[in-house]
Amino acid sequence: MRSQDSLTSWLEAHLGFRQVEAGPKLGGGNSNVTQLIRHAEGSAVLRRPPDDTISASAGAGVLREYGMLKSLHGRIRVPRPLAYCDDQSVIGQPFSIIEYVDGVSITDTLPSAYATDPNCISAIGIELVDELAELHSVNWRELEMSSPRSPETYVAKQIARLRKLRAEESGRELPLIEDLAEWLSANLPPPPMATVMHGDFHLDNTLFSRATPELKAIIDWELATIGDPYADLALMLAFWGPRTVDPPGFSFVQKISRNHDTVISRESLAERWSKRTGLDLAPFKAYRVFALWRLAAIVEGAFRLYQTGRVDSDYARKLEYDVPALLEEAAELAHSR
Repeated sequence: MRSQDSLTSWLEAHLGFRQVEAGPKLGGGNSNVTQLIRHAEGSAVLRRPPDDTISASAGAGVLREYGMLKSLHGRIRVPRPLAYCDDQSVIGQPFSIIEYVDGVSITDTLPSAYATDPNCISAIGIELVDELAELHSVNWRELEMSSPRSPETYVAKQIARLRKLRAEESGRELPLIEDLAEWLSANLPPPPMATVMHGDFHLDNTLFSRATPELKAIIDWELATIGDPYADLALMLAFWGPRTVDPPGFSFVQKISRNHDTVISRESLAERWSKRTGLDLAPFKAYRVFALWRLAAIVEGAFRLYQTGRVDSDYARKLEYDVPALLEEAAELAHSR
């Protein structure tokens, strides 16, 4: 941040915070940075674009996330948005201030308090799909948000945009990007009615209770839009349970679900979501292929930044393996029976 003093003054003026102190970063995401803000009455969270931004639209993502939280707070479990600032003289970037939720982000290790519950991982999966079904059941036309053009064509537009982007910014041979784009174009069914969608929904983008497997909040809404609900479900379930590539691409995502044989299956979770939303599961396989392909096509952009020396991080470095592994998994799924 350019000036802690200017941020402190802004928080005092707009939110009445006293005795402001900047705390540690709470996560090292590649879309937005999350930083704890302590003050006399408690804590809040500052969200801003990263210093080494992967996406040129990261600043817009802060505003998109804030708008989504304003629309959805009170309807589903999300942090309460407190304020948004687009005056870059304050910290040099746009930022938002949102409620601090006391919860734990689960990656590859369960909270110690869950140790006595043999069904805790299945309970986590159920919490995830039930709240996702709640999100997809929200009537977005009743919310204060504008719809993109033709939101029902979300998937088709994603395929066309990412296909073009990867062709223009190619840095290594990845023929499966084009092969799978062709397969998806031929195999995805007509889209359903558009709903609010998170855009990056999986366990790592949620906070759970420290004491019990109870969802406290869905976070990281910078990719949210009005679009295709199957895409949200498919991403979460593509990473849930057994994977066909070993080690799988992005092996840390929802790793806990691969550690036990008795964990609820992705098929059971999908059926639970289907019953709550009324949406048929016939296109489920094609959407899982899309989820893996889309993620690979997006994060290959981060690897290009690493290749060209603009970014140097463990995350970007590991994409040398992770992207091809995601594409291989998508291809195996596409051609399975």
